[in-house]
Amino acid sequence: MGKAQLSIQNLQVEYHTDEEVIHAVNGISLDLEEGESLGLVGETGAGKTTLALSILGLLPKPNGRIVDGSIFFEGKELSKTSEEEMRQIRGNRISMIFQDPMTSLNPIFPVGEQIAEALEVHFSLTKEQAEKKTAELLELVGIPRNRMGEYPHQFSGGMKQRVVIAMALACNPKLLLADEPTTALDVTIQAQVLRMIRDLKRRMRTTLILISHDLGVVAQICNTVAIMYAGKIMEYGKIEDVFRNPLHPYTEGLFASIPRLDRTQRRLSSIPGLIPDPSNLPTGCVFHPRCPYRMGVCEKTVPPLVEWEGRKVHCLKYREG
Repeated sequence: MGKAQLSIQNLQVEYHTDEEVIHAVNGISLDLEEGESLGLVGETGAGKTTLALSILGLLPKPNGRIVDGSIFFEGKELSKTSEEEMRQIRGNRISMIFQDPMTSLNPIFPVGEQIAEALEVHFSLTKEQAEKKTAELLELVGIPRNRMGEYPHQFSGGMKQRVVIAMALACNPKLLLADEPTTALDVTIQAQVLRMIRDLKRRMRTTLILISHDLGVVAQICNTVAIMYAGKIMEYGKIEDVFRNPLHPYTEGLFASIPRLDRTQRRLSSIPGLIPDPSNLPTGCVFHPRCPYRMGVCEKTVPPLVEWEGRKVHCLKYREG
């Protein structure tokens, strides 16, 4: 294995309000090699989007802040980089496909202008050069170049998402963050968008972090997966290993809740309880109130990160001896 392109070390992120402190990310560490595809999976409120925004330096200010840990990208520590430097990295070396294309696009500007803006800023292109490159990008994602002058409301949901993908890929980023890029799409368009992301990633050798609730989507795109819960990574490893033999009780619960064609079930399995309040997290293991294997020690002891069967897992089931 070579040197990691993206290295996150013990990252902790909080949101401060007048009444409380929200512990959104609680000690996440992971490394991504160039060209790797990582799937971030977990319930709403697990901290997946906050992790992506931390990498980009887009945490809402002044409430959101990194309180501990570091983020290194290509050897540069992003968490200590000035805003001026981040503007040069953001959209150029690192891009993001945001969750909702309706709110990602400005309704009063043609889509072509919105894509060309990034090219003009980062590459100092003339207007004519930027328009030519924009036309090529739109055709790359399956949109005819004669639609460059149209506005977002003239496109369907799937076509808007393609425009957003074209914007994210405009500067050939080395790292692409995709925040649930298919959530608002129907199944047919979802399959087309996923195929396009996979093909473009392979062609450009882009490192990818895909945020999703859908384990099936992650299985199609990614080669590694991280299962997140309450701001922590519960299990992290190769996708084949995690899917075939989940180690953490939370991962087991997620897979047990998926309907299966080879099994007759009167009622789908579910994980009891709700994800904890991030302003008042449980002591010890954050998953212990919902865990079917919990022991007394789980309520008091924070599980260390353990390497087990080629994976990393936060669970007291897996201890030396």
